[in-house]
Amino acid sequence: MEDKFKFSILGKTGLSVGRLGLAGSYGAPASAYENAFENGCNYFYSGSGRKRSQMKQAVKNLVNQGQREKLVISIQTYARFGIMTEIWFKQSLASMKIDHTDILMLGWHNNTPSNRLMDFALKMKEKGLCRFIGLSGHNRSLFPELAENQMFDLFHIRYNPAHRGAKKECFPLFEKDGSPGLVTYTATRWGHLLQSKHMPKGESPLNARDCYRFSLSDSRVNICLCGPGDISQMDTALSALDKGVLTPTETEKITRIGDHVHQSAKGFFS
Repeated sequence: MEDKFKFSILGKTGLSVGRLGLAGSYGAPASAYENAFENGCNYFYSGSGRKRSQMKQAVKNLVNQGQREKLVISIQTYARFGIMTEIWFKQSLASMKIDHTDILMLGWHNNTPSNRLMDFALKMKEKGLCRFIGLSGHNRSLFPELAENQMFDLFHIRYNPAHRGAKKECFPLFEKDGSPGLVTYTATRWGHLLQSKHMPKGESPLNARDCYRFSLSDSRVNICLCGPGDISQMDTALSALDKGVLTPTETEKITRIGDHVHQSAKGFFS
């Protein structure tokens, strides 16, 4: 029997995924991603940033080893329209030596995507360039609306100890059979939860491991993304899987610190 803290089914996609997802924009070497894959992490998310080459190299290495069917690859685009989007997308596929992605992720949408963009995404799916369509954004009120139209297969939603609104406003969407998949991101709140200067008086900073555990302790979360910058950070993230569900005492401490950070450490999306 699979450990439900470590593995999940990504909503209506039916894809089997490790619950710790891997973002490739932060600089960890290819070997770190390959080690994470060996530990059950198979969701590889290629977003923005210039440091994606190492994760892409890891994907190429794993594909060469015959592991493509076990990988769940998500490629994000911030484009809103245009033929150049498809050209860029095909270049991204070629850079990983694959002919399709599992997820086409429409990035950073705080309003309903245009009909033009959705037509583009559906054509990409019809051409076999992607299997499923997802969307990310920071406007929590948008997700219930989009979940109703059945067009999206999964969502990337911000959630961490300092930003817990999604638990009430969005997570109930993912309780039914046939619901979209749920991926959470910004688990460390852009690093604020790890920094002494943002802590309440007398409190030590949180460990990244426990920030990931915070998201993974909610069974409705299929995947919590981590963005390691080096091997040590990847090892810390992986340790969350062995540590398991937060205890009530840990939860109380983390949410208390999260409330303080939300009030005192203003971020871009505070």
